Amino acid sequence: MEKRITYHEQTDVKNTLKLREILKTLPPFCRDYFRALEATTTTKTRISYAYDIRVFFQYLLEENPTFKNRPMDQFTVDILDQLQVLDIEEYQEYLKVYQNQNKTTTNGERGLKRKMSSLRSFYAYYYKREMIETNPTLLVDMPKLHQKAITRLDADEVALLLDYIEHAGDELTGQKKVYYEKTKERDLALVTLLLGTGIRVSECVGLDVEDLDFKNNGIKVTRKGGGEMIVYFGSEVETALRRYLKARDNITPVVGHEHALFYSTQRKRLGVQAVENLVKKYASQITTTKKITPHKLRSTYGTALYQETGDIYLVADVLGHRDVNTTKKHYAAIDDSRRRKAASAVTLREK
Repeated sequence: MEKRITYHEQTDVKNTLKLREILKTLPPFCRDYFRALEATTTTKTRISYAYDIRVFFQYLLEENPTFKNRPMDQFTVDILDQLQVLDIEEYQEYLKVYQNQNKTTTNGERGLKRKMSSLRSFYAYYYKREMIETNPTLLVDMPKLHQKAITRLDADEVALLLDYIEHAGDELTGQKKVYYEKTKERDLALVTLLLGTGIRVSECVGLDVEDLDFKNNGIKVTRKGGGEMIVYFGSEVETALRRYLKARDNITPVVGHEHALFYSTQRKRLGVQAVENLVKKYASQITTTKKITPHKLRSTYGTALYQETGDIYLVADVLGHRDVNTTKKHYAAIDDSRRRKAASAVTLREK
């Protein structure tokens, strides 16, 4: 029997080939750094680092008088020792707004911090191996991140969203009605699964039908970083999945997509972008003040689980957070229900 190649294995192969192409656009000495990262990072993470480091060298070529217009393949590792703290600070300023292939790119706090973290890691590799003598990135302050309130659906909005997906076709006619009926069970199962387990959208689209276990009501997901874990679901998720599987039996998948749990209308594995689009489409009918994405559905689940159990370690485990402090920062903040009491606690004028 032919060995089943999982979505994540296929993605790793594609990412590995993509990374090789990106590395061809960087100075040759950079390859040592990315080879060293293999043991501790995913291919997706290494691609992000490669893009970030490429921006750094593009900055030197375009903005730094010393290196302007020098061919990329002529950069050697000693260039890192030629840069001072001021050069790194100027690069950080450059990152806020810059041109990339005739496209204007901007970075907020998180984008700045990620790119500066990539550069710090890059410098640290060569400094630790005594290939350079200085590390000016350590002397530049990292951008400060301001905590943002978690955007999530309230309990009544969750019910409204699922009800809408289930009955959105009641008012439709013609081709819109046909398309809705064709995707209804899939969309309901998918959104119910996201809301009922808190799995990431990448974990969701990577599911194969063989990953479902109705005996224990669990799904085997491949977590961020490559580890596998069984995530359990309740009766509402079970019902939605069973209904979808009946509809799925009528689909003849495209060759190479036979194992996928969720199919697109082209009979291929549903992609991340498609899931983001369908969540946005349905959620926009429920709330206009919240920008709801698959990640916000994950936040909705995490918040509800914490409010019901008060167990931050359980929430961290189920969501697949490596560091419980990440979970605490997001879900153990002051409860909205307490904050809302402030609205009626103070009287401005006596009645």
